[in-house]
Amino acid sequence: MEQMLEDLKKIESVARDQFAQVKSQEALNELRVQYLGKKGELTAILKGMGKLSAEDRPKVGQIANEIREALEKVIAEKDAALQMEALKAQIEGEKIDVTLSGAKIESGHFHPLTRIIDEIKDIFLGMGYEIGEGPEIENDYNNFEGLNLPKDHPARDMQDSFYITEDILLRTHTSPMQVRTMAAKVPDYPVKVICPGRVFRRDDDATHSPMFHQIEGLVIDENISMADLKGTLLKVIRQLFGEDREIRLRPSYFPFTEPSTEVDISCGICGGKGCRTCSDTGWIEILGAGMVHPNVLEMAGYDSTKLRGFAFGMGVERIAMLKYGIDDLRVFYDNDIRFLDEF
Repeated sequence: MEQMLEDLKKIESVARDQFAQVKSQEALNELRVQYLGKKGELTAILKGMGKLSAEDRPKVGQIANEIREALEKVIAEKDAALQMEALKAQIEGEKIDVTLSGAKIESGHFHPLTRIIDEIKDIFLGMGYEIGEGPEIENDYNNFEGLNLPKDHPARDMQDSFYITEDILLRTHTSPMQVRTMAAKVPDYPVKVICPGRVFRRDDDATHSPMFHQIEGLVIDENISMADLKGTLLKVIRQLFGEDREIRLRPSYFPFTEPSTEVDISCGICGGKGCRTCSDTGWIEILGAGMVHPNVLEMAGYDSTKLRGFAFGMGVERIAMLKYGIDDLRVFYDNDIRFLDEF
């Protein structure tokens, strides 16, 4: 028994020294198996306890268990210390050097067309208008017939359309929102709404695109006149281009307005004196407008003998080209970062 106790104490002393010097989790695990595993040194001594007397076995067993528990405690403490050292090394290796200059983060900005649309929205919201939005895929009635353009009307040739079926097409203007707005509000009035959105026509050159943006405006109330239309457009144009700008109304034709007018803005390059930009006229065409045709009011369910209204439609790209001095519509859609960065 004495020899066995001496062997146990020797194993404990040597194991403690080796555990204290271990430098890695892998080495710690190997030592644990070497001393406490099924074939370990401590286990091998305990297997010889059968040779001891019945009186000595409990004494040796108690001391062996105390040594096992002590070594397991040493292993646990060493394991925790090694984990802490590994964590410190990881933190040290991953820390950020705040003295280095950081990577530049590019800030985004609005597309020029989005800027114009938002600016126009703000102007009209300040004048008490609502914002209306509708589908880009329309039926023939809303796009044409409800706007006084029956199927055989020659004015349909003015808009080269993308048809999906005989009755469904990509809307060619935002004017269908007039029909939708009146259908939703009749018989209530007054109506004051603008409707921005994308429209589609089969055009593609420096001043036309198959997809472009329009903003439609509609007002319906009692005693509405051309003076109200001109005053509204003059206020909008001056907020967009400057208080020194003037507008001119020229007779024109649109099936859904009567009378109809083209609206010109005084040239900002020459101040209305005449230059190459305005073809020496002093004026630049900017949008179309007019008094809502009685037929359109009647088809929507309004009494055209009691109520009148005006409507206008402006091309967002056209306004952006004039405001920013851009001479080719296609640059808005080329995604050239050099162009977009200018805004």
